[in-house]
Amino acid sequence: MNYAIIRTGGKQFRVESGATVRVPSIDKQAGEAIELETLLVGGDETKVGESVASVKVAATVVEHGRGDKIIVFKKKRRKQYKRKQGHRQDYTTLKIESIG
Repeated sequence: MNYAIIRTGGKQFRVESGATVRVPSIDKQAGEAIELETLLVGGDETKVGESVASVKVAATVVEHGRGDKIIVFKKKRRKQYKRKQGHRQDYTTLKIESIG
């Protein structure tokens, strides 16, 4: 099994064994092990649906952080309306230990 598609935080990610991936924030401490929901497993043969239920993706939480700031700017012309707001998304970095 070369790669897997996982779902966490409402998003899907393609991961491989040994890879590091940033996902939306997970409520676990750094160093803790977690198992992720598997949607698809690819490689020599592709498995989807019921055949993937037995495949587990094990990962370890590496660190937590915050992304770069983005600016949310709203304006309505000729109405003297302007709003400027910043946003930084929280994330968790995971190290994928094994697939299968």
